[in-house]
Amino acid sequence: MSVMVAQRCLNHPSREAAARCPECAGFFCRECITEHDDRVICSACLARLSVLPEKKRGSRGRLLIPFYLLMGIVCAWLFFYCIGRVLVSTPSSFHEGTVWKRDMLGSGDD
Repeated sequence: MSVMVAQRCLNHPSREAAARCPECAGFFCRECITEHDDRVICSACLARLSVLPEKKRGSRGRLLIPFYLLMGIVCAWLFFYCIGRVLVSTPSSFHEGTVWKRDMLGSGDD
């Protein structure tokens, strides 16, 4: 503990150091450190650790986008085609005598 007494914060030289960062081995005051994953680290190391590395897209990833787009269009077409076939196969006698047809024809007589 005698080492900590003589140390000063790297960000605030007028303040006494409260902890040492295990990542960068620098001494910091209480305002400059934080607890992360059950250890005390400085804010700069926390920022560095929290940045996720970017995933590089390979050539396969670029080829899959148009494929997914084409599959989406095919699925949409198939869905609407099936709905259309169901509506076309519905007999016209199914719609005869409905309320909307009676109301439309009856409104002209008033």
